[in-house]
Amino acid sequence: MATVSETKEAQDENSQMSSLSDSKSMLTTTSASHFIQPEFLPTRKFTGQGLRIDSTLSCIWTDENNGEVLEITGQDEPKCEAHSGRPSWANKIEYFLAQVAFSMGLSTVWHFPYLCFHNGGGSFLIMYIVLLFLVGVPLLLLEMAAGQRMHQGSTGAWKVFSPWIGGVGYTSLMVCFIVGLYYSVLMAWNLFYLGQSFQSSLPWALCPLLRNSSHFDPECTQTTPTIHFWYQHVLKGTDEIEIDGSLVLHLSVSLFMTWLVICISMIKGFRFTGKVLYVSVLLPYLLLFCLLIRSLMLKGSEFGLKSLLAAKVLSLYSVEVRQTGNHLFLSTGSGFGIFTAISSYIPRSNNCVIDALAVALLNLMTSVTAMVFVFAIMGHLATEKKEKCYLKNAEEVMNLIDTGVLSSEFRFPDSLYQHISSIYPTWFSNLPEQVRSRVLPYLYNCELSEQLKEVREGPGMAIVAFTDIVSLFSGFTFWAIIIFIFLVCMGLSTMIGILQGIITPLQDTFSSLQKHRKLLTVAVCVLMFLGSLIFMRPSGSYYTNLLDDYWVSLPLFCILIVENMAMAWIYGARRFLADLIITLGCPISPMYHWLWCFVCPLVLIVLFVSTLIHLYVKTITYLAWNSSTSNEVIQNYPAWAKVLLVVLIVMTILPTPAYFLYTFYSVSFSMIHSKVTDIFKPEDKGTPKLHPWCHMRQHLKETDKLDH
Repeated sequence: MATVSETKEAQDENSQMSSLSDSKSMLTTTSASHFIQPEFLPTRKFTGQGLRIDSTLSCIWTDENNGEVLEITGQDEPKCEAHSGRPSWANKIEYFLAQVAFSMGLSTVWHFPYLCFHNGGGSFLIMYIVLLFLVGVPLLLLEMAAGQRMHQGSTGAWKVFSPWIGGVGYTSLMVCFIVGLYYSVLMAWNLFYLGQSFQSSLPWALCPLLRNSSHFDPECTQTTPTIHFWYQHVLKGTDEIEIDGSLVLHLSVSLFMTWLVICISMIKGFRFTGKVLYVSVLLPYLLLFCLLIRSLMLKGSEFGLKSLLAAKVLSLYSVEVRQTGNHLFLSTGSGFGIFTAISSYIPRSNNCVIDALAVALLNLMTSVTAMVFVFAIMGHLATEKKEKCYLKNAEEVMNLIDTGVLSSEFRFPDSLYQHISSIYPTWFSNLPEQVRSRVLPYLYNCELSEQLKEVREGPGMAIVAFTDIVSLFSGFTFWAIIIFIFLVCMGLSTMIGILQGIITPLQDTFSSLQKHRKLLTVAVCVLMFLGSLIFMRPSGSYYTNLLDDYWVSLPLFCILIVENMAMAWIYGARRFLADLIITLGCPISPMYHWLWCFVCPLVLIVLFVSTLIHLYVKTITYLAWNSSTSNEVIQNYPAWAKVLLVVLIVMTILPTPAYFLYTFYSVSFSMIHSKVTDIFKPEDKGTPKLHPWCHMRQHLKETDKLDH
């Protein structure tokens, strides 16, 4: 960047900075203004007495940690001591693993393939990729940059953008707390299955025998062993959500062990947590790769992959497209405030743009890998069901021949049972048209697509599905241990992120807690363990489904809408982008400005409204166990469950408008009348009234133009 002579620069600086006592500094910037010309506005803070400059927030926005980009020299220059003692990650790898850890979870491994199958196959994948890069990556960058730049968690970072929206951080904190309650239950289920896997004969592989008898339990024979084991032995499930019972002891013990592991992983701080992440993040990727290779070796896996690649263009216009957006934010983790918390412990000069892209790409890679694995398994299951269907049809044809309905000349060849997949279709296609039409009403439809549909419409719980998968592999005990270690590690990685999204905002809000991190960690874990016991009752899984299926999306959309609008329209997207350019010392595409200002708000509002309409119009249901028929049935949630859902949604969103009203009433009437226009005003294209510090920056931009 071209510079003016030192004499002229000193004269201009003195004239612009005359109102600032005891400050003699020279500012030398990089070429950020070549990319974006920001409009710098002063950082302010509201108090009961009026409006004043907040020195703490001013320190946050200095660039002392990036001397290569912005050099500030001079006497008596204020220093930012507020965050000098803040801990940090041991290295960039551990920080990045923490970001990746939270973005992968059970929804990535199972829910993504399920949605892909029911929403158009390849077209769902295309739509997901488009939304990921147009909306997902900009919002990831926003949260990472906010935490990294402010060195604060969600409760403090967004107050810098505007004091009026400071409550959004508390909404994120509440969402993390409630999600942590039921997500730990999923981890406890996986931990229980892992303990049951260390047996030569897996307890869910076969139906149990009746006591003092050699016959199987008739309740189990009417369904599958895995489903029976899940409802009757693991959950001790009830037929309806209204039917309650005492705590399930073995699940409560698993839950206690879950929170004990989480607490040990977090209690020693970042140095130890970072080492845990090497195992809890890298091991699942290794195991997932092994499972992928093994699944591709199964018979019929290629059919599952073909059905995956069959994109349905019409599904792009389906109402169910909203599920793509819902899953995107649940999968990447935007809105929880966790990326903000994790990034607050990294130097401000860290390139968060590359981090956001890398996390998004790894999330996509994990989702696609898991999808290929699941579809290969489903193709194998469909092939097996097709062969069983052929056998049933063969028996039916033999009955027709024995009863004289069909001539004996149409009997199957002797080699049928050796190569039924090839011989049966050939035999059926060679039948005369008249005979085929006579036989067809007695036969089952054995098309692979129909068998695959039946497989996909089975139990929706990921754990039950994985127990089915284990039975397909030889050496199933070994693979059961591998699969559930994989799931437990993924759950631990996510829970570490959730705890970080709770502890960091609490420490930033109550500075005295920073000296007692271990005590705070133990207190939070104990409190959340006690809260999670609600889901350890026989009907607990139905409450888990209620929160995961219908509650979590709306608060997340509200959080993301407020965060995005605060940055883009109150603080200013160009101003924020220019700050990043100066801090990072490298150009950033101006495309982010348009994505933050227009694309992200539009998509988020559409998703929020469509989800709200869906909850209002459609009946909310859950999958329950019917002990009389020994099968799963779809039940409607009772009216009180809907009221509970509304109360939880309102309770989690309430801190945002409540904090707005608190800020509003804390400012005197005269100050509101004179200053509130400036606060709510988005980027002004005119000439704003600038603080003297901003006059200096404006002067430097003008001299830069003269030099060019």
